[in-house]
Amino acid sequence: MITRKQYPNHHVFETSIGGRPFTVETGKVAELADAECICRYGDTVVLTTVTCSPDPKPGIDYFPLTIEFEERMYAVGRIPGSFNRREGKPSERGILNSRIIDRPMRPLFDDELRNDVVVTCTVLANDCENPVEIVASLGASISVACSDVPWNGPIATTNVAYVGGQYVINPSAEQRSASECFVCIASTFEKVVMIETEAKEAPESIVLECIRIAHETNMEVVKFINTIVETIGKPKFTFEKAAVNHDLLDDLCAYGMNQIEYALDTDDKNVREERLTAARRDFADKFAEKYEDFDVNIEVCLYKMQKKVVKKWLLEGKRVDGRQMDEIRPLDAEVGVLPRVHGSGLFSRGQTQVLSICTLNTLSAAQKLDTIYPEETKRYIHHYNFPSFSTGEARASRSTSRREIGHGSLAEKALLPVIPSVEEFPYAIRVVSEVLSSNGSTSQASICGSTLALMDAGVPIKRPVAGISCGLISDQETGAWRTFTDIQGVEDFHGEMDFKVAGTTEGVTAIQMDLKNKGLTMEIIADALERCRKARLEILDKVMLPCISEPRADVSEYAPKMISMKIPVEKIREVIGSGGKTIQKICADTGAKVDIDDDGNVFIAAVDPAAGYAAKKMIDDICFVPEV
Repeated sequence: MITRKQYPNHHVFETSIGGRPFTVETGKVAELADAECICRYGDTVVLTTVTCSPDPKPGIDYFPLTIEFEERMYAVGRIPGSFNRREGKPSERGILNSRIIDRPMRPLFDDELRNDVVVTCTVLANDCENPVEIVASLGASISVACSDVPWNGPIATTNVAYVGGQYVINPSAEQRSASECFVCIASTFEKVVMIETEAKEAPESIVLECIRIAHETNMEVVKFINTIVETIGKPKFTFEKAAVNHDLLDDLCAYGMNQIEYALDTDDKNVREERLTAARRDFADKFAEKYEDFDVNIEVCLYKMQKKVVKKWLLEGKRVDGRQMDEIRPLDAEVGVLPRVHGSGLFSRGQTQVLSICTLNTLSAAQKLDTIYPEETKRYIHHYNFPSFSTGEARASRSTSRREIGHGSLAEKALLPVIPSVEEFPYAIRVVSEVLSSNGSTSQASICGSTLALMDAGVPIKRPVAGISCGLISDQETGAWRTFTDIQGVEDFHGEMDFKVAGTTEGVTAIQMDLKNKGLTMEIIADALERCRKARLEILDKVMLPCISEPRADVSEYAPKMISMKIPVEKIREVIGSGGKTIQKICADTGAKVDIDDDGNVFIAAVDPAAGYAAKKMIDDICFVPEV
């Protein structure tokens, strides 16, 4: 006899976000996961699961959290375009979505938890109107909050766009592309924990208002999530925190805190590392015999000692390298540093140095995208490489990391608003940023270097773009806090915030904010935005514009020269010829490359302009209609 399966733990919760219904269903699928939910927003559906290992992971000194964003092509009714016709590695946007989920959630876990935690967000359906990254982020928050995994959530995530003078909550893809300012905000009920922004030179006041509206929306969503937790949430398990020998830490602080202060009191990263290495050797000579677990605990003890010093100094208004709180490190900018390439720019800020190279090609070289999102091609491409030698590490380079993809995307978003249209500049554009030396905020240096490279290549960008970061230190007991401009590596490592803002003289083009504390107030956000505005104007005025004041009048002699023309649609077949014979002969005879769009637009590219004009004449001859 067959009986119908029952679901005694099945629950459905409903609310409204941005005037559209949002539904959470639990207790019906993925029964072996620690927690799960299916979230629906319009016709966008995401399954989120949480699993946690029963035992701590041995031999590690970090919390092993993994966020997986699984894209399925069936979600938009497509078959993958790969040879095997199945999904492979995540798309770049899929990786960026996993980072959007990871970055606000991670600081709210206990960093001494050592159990593997894996959150998997599987996109089951995507209507391209209701943002899939928001649905996945909310699903992740709900699942972890309802599981037995210790967490200081929940959080909520909301997109807000400023379109046509109106603020739109969770805009569609079309509204997002038309918006003057678009922000993605994650927050707890009290504070903002993550900011992502792309804007078309929006003033800081509009950015701040978008953030405020998103946070208010998140507050209502957090209330909704709390009702779910009250209904089906599991008791959180207790765990043994990663062991730190506090006796050793106390002895080290009493004996060697002055050595740590001496080591940190320099603007040279190499000198700092040498002094810290010497202090570590001295501590080993003094305490290794007394404490059997010295080698196991020394690194975490050194970290805590450095953090204590940096926090104390910053709250007092003293910086590690002696700068004022609003002072930028020494700057330098150069263009045309490489032969043969189409454009190059070298930007240095302190010991952070990035070389950016611009390459121009025909529109057929634009990147083709095979994803679950509406975009099918990408004409402007920005790649960011972070080799190990840039931090002085002896480590072989492997595949592109998620961090490299994230920083490349940030630079791409920052520069895209000033890139000329196809009609103005019919080229595909790729910029590669090579980090040569890293001591804080290489992503913002890559934005500055890439602006130089684009102008050196003769790309008629609307305005130069510069980027800078702002840090934060706070005292939870007193409530005191300080922000400071242009963080270097040690301030980023031991500080609480990396608030990165890129923009022109007219306004903001991109923001990315990462936190290590429990969130920001609107007061801190407004202060950071103003600090970054002043700093980027100083960088543009004092270094970048004196280096190159405007884009070069012509592209490099090694770049293809573009000729655009338009032919009647009915003549396209004649220009291409049977099996492409005619257009192939034109390319073979002239050495030019010819691309023809379905609307009759023709783009001819050749390094030698004479070859391009020869190809144009051949096409004109084919399309010529004699008059009687």
